[in-house]
Amino acid sequence: MSPKLLAYFSLLSVFLTCTQAIEYDDYEDVTINQMLAPKTQDASDATEILNNLLKEYDKKLRPDIGVKPTLIDVDIYVNSIGPVSSINMEYQIDIIFAQTWTDSRLRYNSTMKILTLNSNMVGLIWLPDTIFRNSKDADSHWITTPNQLLRIWNDGKILYTLRLTINAECQLQLHNFPMDEHSCPLIFSSYGYPRDEMIYKWRKNSVEASDQKTWRLYQFDFMGLRNTTGIVKTTAGDYVVMTVYFDLARRMGYFTIQTYIPCILTVVLSWVSFWIKKDATPARTALGITTVLTMTTLSTVARTSLPRVSYVTAMDLFVTVCFLFVFAALMEYATLNYYSYSGRKPICSKNKRTNYSVLDVGPPPSVITLNNSMYWQEFEDACVYECLDGKDCQSFFCCYEECKGGAWRKGRIHIDIQELDAYSRIFFPTSFLLFNIVYWVGYLYL
Repeated sequence: MSPKLLAYFSLLSVFLTCTQAIEYDDYEDVTINQMLAPKTQDASDATEILNNLLKEYDKKLRPDIGVKPTLIDVDIYVNSIGPVSSINMEYQIDIIFAQTWTDSRLRYNSTMKILTLNSNMVGLIWLPDTIFRNSKDADSHWITTPNQLLRIWNDGKILYTLRLTINAECQLQLHNFPMDEHSCPLIFSSYGYPRDEMIYKWRKNSVEASDQKTWRLYQFDFMGLRNTTGIVKTTAGDYVVMTVYFDLARRMGYFTIQTYIPCILTVVLSWVSFWIKKDATPARTALGITTVLTMTTLSTVARTSLPRVSYVTAMDLFVTVCFLFVFAALMEYATLNYYSYSGRKPICSKNKRTNYSVLDVGPPPSVITLNNSMYWQEFEDACVYECLDGKDCQSFFCCYEECKGGAWRKGRIHIDIQELDAYSRIFFPTSFLLFNIVYWVGYLYL
């Protein structure tokens, strides 16, 4: 092949390669430009629409002022609830609050039926002056941008949503604590417009909740919600008030582990002294005092999770009764110890009068028979005790077999003080079991 022909083919191949590369680059540029280029026509239309709408718009005046009340449709989406503070009587809730109304001044004619705008447009139009009446503190979310949405339809309908975290007041009635149930409200209304100027209305399925797995209701179960509408009459006018109630039921697991089980075990531990010999005074006294101090500590700890209410709660009742059982077990040993060592022979004059003078003006002594022995009966208490050989039959507690009979026992009950521990082994567990049955049935099922 000649050198000229070879050079010709080389130039031709280089030319074709450059032509294909130029065509590919042109195609790629056109595609990217089509993807990234804004729709200048739609953007200019939206800008023109907003400029025309806001040209003579007065955001200080509500829609249809002087003609009819402004109707506000309300929706609430609950992101989360909790925690609930029993001490402060408040709860935290995270919601997306949506309000919809119609403003005839924002109607426009265009092929764009909806204008979706960000928070920069919010401050340029009229907005409802909604307040949360039972809010202690509230924050709107601003990261990464203000969590606000504004949509305007061509017929003048407006949708305004924002995300809020609210610490709302909830008056807890703690009479049945910790088996209590509560309905915590979220109340909102207009701040300045009475019902003849602004009316709130719930939309269908207006309150919805997210997945409860992310909620921080550590001590409560969410039972459901309901919404109501009411009227509040004030000196400034009658206002439409909207309320959402969140029904909560307290979980007992924490309090069962921290309070109820320790109290029951402490009471049972106090019964151990009934099986210890009555002569072991240090052991029984130490056990009784230890259980009393333990119940005092438990009652103090149980109150730390409650506000300082003046009425008695269910837990207060249980802890108090357990304390009384423990204290009664300690007093049982004190009673046993006292009466076990109090039946001693009293000191009495042993001189018996065998000869009596005619000058004695007192009544003659009488003679009584006891255990086939003759004793002179003197009219002194000490001698009466002596003639009974130290057997105190005049007290309420009868300690000896000889005292079980006789007319003096009328209206009295015979109790063998030596068997007081045996009685307590039956009386204390039985009475505590009956108390628990009445307590739990009364609070859980009645």
